[in-house]
Amino acid sequence: MTTPYSLDRRDFLKLSAGASMLAASGLGVSASAHGTTPQPGTPSEIVALSANELSSAIRQGNVSCRDVMTAYLDHIERYNPTYNAIVALRSREVLMEEAGAADDDLARGNYRGWMHGFPHAVKDLAATKGITTTLGSPLFKESVPEQDAIFVERLRNAGAILIGKTNTPEFGLGSQTYNPVYGITRNAYDPALCAGGSSGGAAVGLATHMLPVADGSDMMGSLRNPAAYNNVFGFRPSQGRVPGGPSGEKFYQQLGYAGPMGRTVADAARLLSTMSGFDSRAPLSLETDNALYAGNLDMDTAGLKIAWLGDFDGSLPTEPGVLDVCRQAFAYFEDMGAQVEEAKPDFSMDELWETWLTLRHFLVSGGLHDLYVDEAKRAQMKPEAVWEVEGGLRLTGLEVFQASAARSRWYAAMDALFERYDVVALPTAQVFPFEAETHWPQEIDGRRMDTYHRWMQIVTPGTLSGCPVVNVPAGFDSRGRPMGIQLIGPMHQDLKVLKIAHAYEQASRLTQQRPQLIG
Repeated sequence: MTTPYSLDRRDFLKLSAGASMLAASGLGVSASAHGTTPQPGTPSEIVALSANELSSAIRQGNVSCRDVMTAYLDHIERYNPTYNAIVALRSREVLMEEAGAADDDLARGNYRGWMHGFPHAVKDLAATKGITTTLGSPLFKESVPEQDAIFVERLRNAGAILIGKTNTPEFGLGSQTYNPVYGITRNAYDPALCAGGSSGGAAVGLATHMLPVADGSDMMGSLRNPAAYNNVFGFRPSQGRVPGGPSGEKFYQQLGYAGPMGRTVADAARLLSTMSGFDSRAPLSLETDNALYAGNLDMDTAGLKIAWLGDFDGSLPTEPGVLDVCRQAFAYFEDMGAQVEEAKPDFSMDELWETWLTLRHFLVSGGLHDLYVDEAKRAQMKPEAVWEVEGGLRLTGLEVFQASAARSRWYAAMDALFERYDVVALPTAQVFPFEAETHWPQEIDGRRMDTYHRWMQIVTPGTLSGCPVVNVPAGFDSRGRPMGIQLIGPMHQDLKVLKIAHAYEQASRLTQQRPQLIG
């Protein structure tokens, strides 16, 4: 059955702009038009710039790296106590010295790269040389790595100045950002609500303009869910696009990948151009023409076909209103000349979930096993981490192989959809952002959740496909709570997915509805 959707856009905008928290944030408006070099005159104008605009302003000498660092650190000092997005913040004195050195380099003609002088905070799951990396766990609260993760090396080489980390759940487990080391990260649009996760600190730091651009990682929606909850773009690249590690295990870990987040798709794509590409220390990583992601994202979207999976024919419980907000956003796809049709993949959601549980147990238990076997350390691990390890310990090798075979069948089912459709779409979450003190929803629309992550089951189709997935903002409910839509594209067609997201961004302009910041 094919069902095209249509809605008067003015009606949609009335609904999506419902709450007062969507009023202007008080941030300065960029002084530049598209394609011109911005000349910010105040700190508020500096932090209001997109990442690409900021890069251009620094390179052209329209703003100094010291001024940029001052503006961002002042902004963080004012707003981070409310939102708790940035953690392990380095001293202002040291950061200002590094910003001054960046200015000196620029004066000598030594341009480090497009992130020259950028204040940047890395997700607290990725190793940062000389900067505390806790993984959100009390077991690592004093841990300072001696080397960077591969993509972090690339950020530094592109000119970024690391100011600290962004908050994450303990070991990245769960789509809610809280941990016993740094506490709770709160939603940019309503601090009473959760930020999503596990890249919650990254998404909130971005949405509140405490960061120009952000990195994250995604095993179970961790680049998508917090992006949806904070009205920004989060991109999970194709398997291997961004090299992981360096790590001791190089071949089995094929579910969780690092990727970019941005307030614009162009910003996220530009960061991907820095993070991606082959590295021999990660043998499954892909050769990539990074210049493509830093280039023009315009495309002709007339005639695009989008498969809408929705709630998988009712098999996934959703909070009332989630599907409505997503369907209202279909008007923007129609403005692009695209057609949205309901579709149903040839695969059981029950089998997909069992596949996910097996592979998740297998990989998490492998990573945390050495901590688990030490009783003193096990006592300091969150219950969900212990549950994952113990689930993995019960598995047989045959069960893991069978789960991998089931994942392969799911990939084939998705690949068949791509013979008819350009991208596959579904909601980014099954519930709107909920109370920040709630660890995870116990039920959705009267249906009990039997695991700590069952409420985010809707992201597993994208994860298990290994294909590129982007969250695009879908709008807001009547209470002003954000929601997003996942767009999944064919394997290795990352650029196409980003171009479609870019066209959607231009059609919707939803990220222009900024949060009213509290500080």
